[in-house]
Amino acid sequence: MVLKSTSASDVSVYQVSGTNVSRSLPEWVARRRKRSLKNDLDYQNRVELIQDFEFSEASNKIKVTPDQQFVMATGTYKPQIHLYDFDNLSLKFDRHTDSENVDFLILSDDWTKSVHLQNDRSIQFQNRGGLHYTTRIPKFGRSINYNKVSCDLYVGASGSELYRLNLEQGRFLNPFKLDSEGVNNVEVNDVNGLVAVSMENSVVEFWDPRARARVSKLQLENQLDNSPFQVTTSNFRKDGLNFACGTSNGYVYLYDLRASEPAMVKDQGYGFDIKKVIWLDTVNEENKILTCDKRIAKIWDRVDGSAYASMEPSVDINDIEHVKGTGMFFTANEGIPMHTYYIPNLGPSPRWCSFLDSITEELEEKPSDSVYSNYRFITRKDVAKLNLNHLVGSKVLRAYMHGFFINTELYDKVALIANPDAYKDEREREIRRRIEKERESRIRTSGAVQKPKIKINQNLVDKLSTKRGDSMASKVVTDDRFKEMFEDEDFQVDEESYDYRQLNPVKSTNETDEGAAKRIRALTAAEESDEERIASKEDGHHSESSEEESDSEDESSQDNREEVDEQTKKKIQKQMAAIERRKEERKQSENFMNQFSVERSGDDRYSEKDVTFGQKVSELNKDAKSKRDDNSVLHRNHKGEAELTFIPKKAEKKPKQRRQADGEDDDDDVDTRDNGRTKQRFQGRRTASKNTFRGL
Repeated sequence: MVLKSTSASDVSVYQVSGTNVSRSLPEWVARRRKRSLKNDLDYQNRVELIQDFEFSEASNKIKVTPDQQFVMATGTYKPQIHLYDFDNLSLKFDRHTDSENVDFLILSDDWTKSVHLQNDRSIQFQNRGGLHYTTRIPKFGRSINYNKVSCDLYVGASGSELYRLNLEQGRFLNPFKLDSEGVNNVEVNDVNGLVAVSMENSVVEFWDPRARARVSKLQLENQLDNSPFQVTTSNFRKDGLNFACGTSNGYVYLYDLRASEPAMVKDQGYGFDIKKVIWLDTVNEENKILTCDKRIAKIWDRVDGSAYASMEPSVDINDIEHVKGTGMFFTANEGIPMHTYYIPNLGPSPRWCSFLDSITEELEEKPSDSVYSNYRFITRKDVAKLNLNHLVGSKVLRAYMHGFFINTELYDKVALIANPDAYKDEREREIRRRIEKERESRIRTSGAVQKPKIKINQNLVDKLSTKRGDSMASKVVTDDRFKEMFEDEDFQVDEESYDYRQLNPVKSTNETDEGAAKRIRALTAAEESDEERIASKEDGHHSESSEEESDSEDESSQDNREEVDEQTKKKIQKQMAAIERRKEERKQSENFMNQFSVERSGDDRYSEKDVTFGQKVSELNKDAKSKRDDNSVLHRNHKGEAELTFIPKKAEKKPKQRRQADGEDDDDDVDTRDNGRTKQRFQGRRTASKNTFRGL
């Protein structure tokens, strides 16, 4: 069984129900017949804490009854009320209302009496039979609370009055006149009856219901900036002396009623409105407080402000409720299912789901697991290894993202056929792990420095120690997030693979001769031809020596390690000699190019290397200008484009040209302005046409 969990500072937070839990099935499995899941043990053993723990669209508020036997929630769409029975772990009933619920209270120990504040300015009283009574208030309500001593129901609205409805007399009393408009939250101190009213203008007003007068006003100040904010929620601690309030800019203020300055100011971190503040006094851990906005619910220490745990669903949170005396939390959120979280460090599981304590460790999600219901996800490389390419496109392999889903039983059979020794190898690895674990538990001397044991990726640890130091490397090796990278063989980094070389094309220059010889760069086509030519000459000169060496190698035994080392040294020396030869050839070619010179026009001879680019451009411009007899200017840019600038002039009138026609006297002139010449001017001139008989 798999359960989604997160851990921070060794505190595990398990998500039992909600969106994105690992026990959900794919859509193409849900559409199939439910009868096909009867043989799926993994599906049968799934955790479904409360059946139908959801709404059609979203949930608004959620509260647990004082007797810890029921949980009531409101949501939409359509506006409705759900009641869930913990003993049966199912929905007891659902009721529909005319308007959406803004806030509600449970007045009795069980679910039989409740009051609901609607968004149409109405207040509904619900009992065992359904709707009991409905009344209205002048302004749109935002929050309600109940004083058990005086039976007064306080209703905070958008106006400047706090409405009071006495449930014993059944009538409205004179409201409390507030100094400003907009009541966001109303809270009642169960110890002394003090009423805290959170306002829009960053003020909290405290009223005494016995005197029906204002006792004090608390002005909250933003020490970071002077931007305006509102007080969105507040809550009294069980002792009646500590008070907490949250603001619209994501800050939480903790006060002692005997002091005017806050004991602590905590930043939630996201800048959203604080939805709720809960004092966790009924848990195993002391001095813990929960603050919630729409993104995350954080649990931290009220003394030093250190973080303890957090719950961050994938949807926005509207409300959160804590089951007293346990480590379980319910959230109403902007999603179809409501979320359930369980933190074993805060307390045990409730009585009605005590089985969570026994299966928590088994339900913990492991990073290496890739099983989704009774299907396993495999990549294309896995398909090639298992020789299942012919099944691609069939129903056996269902394409999903960059891989495929395959039935777990089929995968086990195919893997066993592809690697018959897989079970044996896994058994040997497990035995080796247990032996290593027993060795670690042995008693060692106190003076010995115990370094973290590294099984794989030693080169990675060495690089990290050289860059960041040994202390940082030891922290990374012992960290729970990365320690499997140095213990599990599946995380072995293959430095000889093509992908690794592509990601790490350049390595350190502090290397041995052997390592340098192995990393010779790839040769170009010209260099390869030179290498072949040089190698052929060397083979011709040293053919006799190579034959003698081959004879000696045949005579020597192959198991002798010293001779193998000598052979590797000779290979390395030969490679290093090839590198030196290439360097000398490059130097010779550079010297030859430096000595090469070009001839200029006339007797001026000089090296082309001494001529600058600017001189060449100026000479080209001079030559181009000398060739032009007009005053035109030619500009060239770096792209090779040219721009010609000139002053237009009137064309000079030329005298009439006359010529002698063939067969006519010299005195007869022929005007060729209109008709043009019919023959060449000179008979000895070469014709441009291929037809030499055209002029005959």
